[in-house]
Amino acid sequence: MKQPIAFLLFALASILPLHAQLLTPAAPAAAARQPLDRIVAVVNDSVILQSELNDAVRSIQQQYASQPGQLPPMNVLQQQVLDRLVLMRLQLEKAEDQGVRISNEDVDQAVASVAQQNKLTPDQLRAEVEQSGSSFAAFREQLADQITVQRLHQSVVHDSVSVTDSEIDNLLSSPTYKAGEVHLAHIQISIPGGADASAIQASQAKAEQALAAIKGGMDFNAAAIRYSDAPDALDGGDLGWRRMDEVPPAFADTLESMKPGDVSGALRGPTGFHILKLIDQRQAGRKMVTEFHARQILIAPSDLVTPAQAEQQAHDLYNRIVNKHEDFAALAKEYSKDPTTANAGGDMNWFAQDQWGSIIAKQLDGLKDNQISQPFQSEAGWHILQRLGTRQSDQTVQLGRDQARLAIGNRKADQAYDDFLRDLRANAYINILVPELRDTDNQAAAGTSP
Repeated sequence: MKQPIAFLLFALASILPLHAQLLTPAAPAAAARQPLDRIVAVVNDSVILQSELNDAVRSIQQQYASQPGQLPPMNVLQQQVLDRLVLMRLQLEKAEDQGVRISNEDVDQAVASVAQQNKLTPDQLRAEVEQSGSSFAAFREQLADQITVQRLHQSVVHDSVSVTDSEIDNLLSSPTYKAGEVHLAHIQISIPGGADASAIQASQAKAEQALAAIKGGMDFNAAAIRYSDAPDALDGGDLGWRRMDEVPPAFADTLESMKPGDVSGALRGPTGFHILKLIDQRQAGRKMVTEFHARQILIAPSDLVTPAQAEQQAHDLYNRIVNKHEDFAALAKEYSKDPTTANAGGDMNWFAQDQWGSIIAKQLDGLKDNQISQPFQSEAGWHILQRLGTRQSDQTVQLGRDQARLAIGNRKADQAYDDFLRDLRANAYINILVPELRDTDNQAAAGTSP
């Protein structure tokens, strides 16, 4: 099965319907064949069942079927998976409290997107899911949960994250600013909020234990699965490619002295200890963009002009320009209904190809300089387009500012949502009922009740 589907199927097994109930006692003979389900955790007013945990763990084992050695001992794996189930349950409950609602149309679009990524039709995707032994209805519910959490994330960071021009200027002029991109993996050992010296020391000891295991030959991804308490732990801690200006400055200084394949020491951050692996790096290059200079006439339907009349008028104007050699700019001033270009004789100035939309971009590709297009239709109406010229524009500076704005925004968003999740867990009632599933190192961080 293709990776995106496999990933989503893993996520599917991690979250079952919130209305799941305890199994009713079966007859003695049936009970002998099938163990009674039990509650393994209470999360506020809901519960997580042993069957949910078993399904999620089984899905992880299937995901790593070709590399079983990367998985930690069963009790650690169960703790990791249960922690993910708890965190997802808390986010879904918070989203419900905030009135986040997902429609069937939203889920249909997500299904279509997953199918397209895997070069399948939605019907073929359904067959793939069911062939793997999963329920397609549950698959759709998992997609709905993912969309719900995305919208909760957007809601949380929307009002708390803003980026000013002065912040961009400060970043770009800072002596600590570093260009280029890095592919990172990490292990995070969190420090509980309000932790005392002994709790901080315990987190540091766990980080040093993970570092010793890596130095002793354990694969970094396997160590992340075993030791990290970050949400991406079960994915091997892979952070993907990030611009250096997205990395906290203290970590960026460490990365600057590392080579691909190197692993850092245990670095203290605002929320805990981090171990970084530099997988690869690449330098940022200059960004050259092809820009077009063009002008247009737009004939738009209105209360007084029917769509058919607008089309006819566009063809009449095309004939006057091409065959009668009338002035394009003069006709644009007189007839064009585009408020941004009509008074300038239809001049659209210099612009990147996709700036005016995909329909105009496609027309530009088919024209030579000074050539006039046949009338064509867009949502706005009927267009006549003349391509006047092209040039290569160095957008490195502007791109750098855009990327700096994005980096600052992403960093603030990550911190804001991380703080939100820490508060969410700290204020939740979480009771792990099965002693062997309690992670004694992180119970305080998770807000777990005894």
